[in-house]
Order: sequence, then C-alpha cells, then structure tokens
Amino acid sequence: MPPPPLTLQDWRAWWPGQARPDDPRLSVEERPAGQAVPAMLRRRLNLPGRAISDMLDALDPEASRVLIHASRHGDGERTLQMLEALTAGQPVSPARFGLSVHNAILGVHSIASGNRRSQQALAASGAELAALFGEARGYLADGEGSVVVVFSDAPVPERFRGADTPEVELAAVAMRLGTATGRVITAEPLPADAVPARAPQPTDVIRWLLGEAPLDCPGRRLRWRLAG
Repeated sequence: MPPPPLTLQDWRAWWPGQARPDDPRLSVEERPAGQAVPAMLRRRLNLPGRAISDMLDALDPEASRVLIHASRHGDGERTLQMLEALTAGQPVSPARFGLSVHNAILGVHSIASGNRRSQQALAASGAELAALFGEARGYLADGEGSVVVVFSDAPVPERFRGADTPEVELAAVAMRLGTATGRVITAEPLPADAVPARAPQPTDVIRWLLGEAPLDCPGRRLRWRLAG
C-alpha cells in the first residue's frame, strides 16, 4: 500500500523589499518585528531569526509541532566574525558561537514558545528542500499529524565568496505539512531537457507557492508540483 501523499496545509514567508502580490502570508518588511519572542531573547536573533519566529508562531500557535529548519549557508556573518577574532588573537564570545550554529534560531524560538518537541537543523549542499520533505515524511509516517518545516538563507559575505559561490537572496519560508488535508505535493522526474540554473532557494519556493514558477531540484533531478 503506497504511503499517503504529502500535503501543504499552510505557509508563511519573508522576502524583504520585494514588490510581490498582495498575499497576507508573505511579509516584505525590511525589519521583521519578531513579536513572537520576548525582547530579552529577541536581541539574540538576526533578521531572518525574527522573521522565522513570527512565522512559526503563526503556523504552530500551540507550540506543539515538530520543527525542522534547513539552511545551506546559515549565519555566515557571525561565523566569519569569530574567525576574524581568532586571527586577531581575540577571545571568541560563547554567546556569539551559540547563535552562529544551525539550530540557534529554533533553539531561541523553543525557549520563547515552550515548544519541547523534536527539532532538527539541516544543511544539504543545495538539496535542502528535498531533505526537508524527506524528514517531514518520516515524522508523518511515525504518527505526527503535521510538522512545520522552515527553509531560509542569506547572501554569503563578500569576503568569503569564491568564484563558484551561488548568488543567494535573503528570504525565509515556512510550511505546515501533513497527509490528511491540504494541497497535495507531488514529485516527478525532472525533464531531460530541463536545465535548472541553480539549486532551489527560499525565493524559488515562495514563487512556487504563489503559483509563479515551477520548483526544480537539479541535484535530485526532481520537479515538485502543487495541486490546486
């Protein structure tokens, strides 16, 4: 018996400074408020962290769902600042280190919301979205009614870019996924003549959710479609 389909129940996104369709699920504000996090914790979060916390609060107001966050590059700026401090012979702040790791945003959000469920942080060399869908399917098959996945990224700092470093836009998108209700997500082999320019980024997922463009993953040779 085939497994039940993966479904999209709801979503939120943040794409600062964009002139996009007027959709209440998409925020384009340059500086997200981060109102879901108390001020003492909010100061620890960068702009994507504040946006993600607000999105998680909207999609999981009961703070009762499994959370999975994927980012290809994470907080590169904080990491580089620590490396530069070490080069200069200066001590590294434990707080800065704690906030630079991949699970920092979910950690701060869980403290603020009281969410004690399983939380994961992923990096998959350009296949972050496929990894998110795969992990979500695992939790759903294990009996979860729905899970919330987050995909975010930010430009790689100029001083750390190589010749082959992909251009990345600052954005984040969160989706509540399930199997019982919602729009069905299907995957099909990428057509042989399709030549995706890059690995999927959060902005590509936002365009897909808005119905503006297909969503392809060249690394996995997959194309995702969204019913309805």
